[in-house]
Amino acid sequence: MTQDETLAADIDAVCRLTGQFTLRSGQQATEYFDKYLFEAQPQLLLRVAREMVGLLPPDTDLLGGLELGGVPIATMLSSLTGRPALFVRKKAKEYGTCKLAEGPDVAGRRITLIEDVITTGGAVRDATRALREAGADVEVVVCAIDRSPAGESPLADVGLEVRPVLTKAELDAARG
Repeated sequence: MTQDETLAADIDAVCRLTGQFTLRSGQQATEYFDKYLFEAQPQLLLRVAREMVGLLPPDTDLLGGLELGGVPIATMLSSLTGRPALFVRKKAKEYGTCKLAEGPDVAGRRITLIEDVITTGGAVRDATRALREAGADVEVVVCAIDRSPAGESPLADVGLEVRPVLTKAELDAARG
């Protein structure tokens, strides 16, 4: 539960859309949650980041914002905490420095991943494995919204603890 009592309702009001939508799976839906809408609202983004501050492990060296949705949150969180941000691509770029993670060197550093929404955790899982291969210590992901089934940890297979600001159940309950 967040300290910001109206955060779930405010995010839900901004992000839950109704209409006809094709989901990533190809299925059709009459409801869609557009997470970028809260990230595009500076005051709402700030409120989410403030809630994340208390979820960060105290020994975090770098805030690893995952492409694309985790980047604005990690930037705001970096501003609030003074911890450096790292921007983690879905795949290493194929030119220039050919880096997967833009920012400080990750070897030997404790990275807390920052993500907007986690459902199955695929992108977080891939980033965790790649950062660990590069010598980083990655044990926690802090996300704005955890949409995985209640009581399940979608990233247990890679030993990653998920710390959400809000869950899907909290967003659903906020609808009234």
